[in-house]
Amino acid sequence: MLDKFLSLGEQPYSQDDAEWDAFVAAHPNGSILQTTNWARLKNRFSWAAKRVWLKKDGQLVAGAQILFRSAAFGILKMAYIPHGPLVDWQDEEMVAALFNQIDWACYENRAGLVKMEPLLWQDEMPAAAWQTFCQRQEVTTQPDSDTIQPPRTSIVDLRPSLDDILANMKSKTRYNIRLSAKKGVTVRQGTLADIPIFNQLMRVTGQRDAFGVHEPIYYKAFFEIFAPEQAAMFIAEFEERPLAAIIVSAVGEKAVYLYGASGNEERQRMPSYAVQWAAIQWARARGCTEYDLWGIPDAEPDELETNFTQRRDGLWGVYRFKRGFGGQIKRTVGATDRVYNKRVKKLYEWRRRR
Repeated sequence: MLDKFLSLGEQPYSQDDAEWDAFVAAHPNGSILQTTNWARLKNRFSWAAKRVWLKKDGQLVAGAQILFRSAAFGILKMAYIPHGPLVDWQDEEMVAALFNQIDWACYENRAGLVKMEPLLWQDEMPAAAWQTFCQRQEVTTQPDSDTIQPPRTSIVDLRPSLDDILANMKSKTRYNIRLSAKKGVTVRQGTLADIPIFNQLMRVTGQRDAFGVHEPIYYKAFFEIFAPEQAAMFIAEFEERPLAAIIVSAVGEKAVYLYGASGNEERQRMPSYAVQWAAIQWARARGCTEYDLWGIPDAEPDELETNFTQRRDGLWGVYRFKRGFGGQIKRTVGATDRVYNKRVKKLYEWRRRR
């Protein structure tokens, strides 16, 4: 196998980048978080990126896009592989070879640990098998609380007809989608000029629901980099007043609901349902086969159904809305750490607790 390192920056889109992105789009565990554009986005916000991969017979067979960041006055330097590595997890020889390349990249960049969160579902690798696998590969599985990406999500199957997709939703969700149209809500696709609208709605949402949001420049940067090839914004309006907006992405056959916001006015017109339905239709028209609602509470299905009407903390506040779209609940194997410096690990844990 051939290994190769590639430093990512704001360089022009190269042939190597195109090859990598095609690999990510086609990989069963591929994700927007492993694309070249995601590295370009993070490059603008104090992250450096490096890519390692393995080739066989001239073809990419495995790889990882690694993000590096320093904190605590440069004392803490860690690496992070969101939704990666991308590898055949059943081929332990290949996994070991790729981990060697990850180790070398972390050594060159003086990272004390690397956190990995592969988009590998538990129905592909059950928890007990994953724990045993990680022990053999000398990586440490982490508590469920020590994840950066939400490990559990709901995925809507886009392969049926639109009528069948609607039929698979909860009756109240179907009703609200139709109600929004009856009550005069229209949905349009936004442009970069609409980012101030999105930011204003996001501020309102964060204040109302008490959760953190990115700085306005972040959403602008995301849209500049990803739209229109890999992302779209949808804005629900009533009498030309914006009521709700979402940003979704599409990589390969996977569409993802990334960011959403809504105002406090005219909520009885159900604008949030209107923009989600528009995004689902957009994703399906692009050839996507699934629509990932990107994060629900990390609880078993029975607990989710028992508690969703009472709880509002964390992701519980959005679960009642997301469950209505009839998606399949799935969970990843979670996070693992590969530790190179125990003191850096302790400092990282201290900062996480704070």
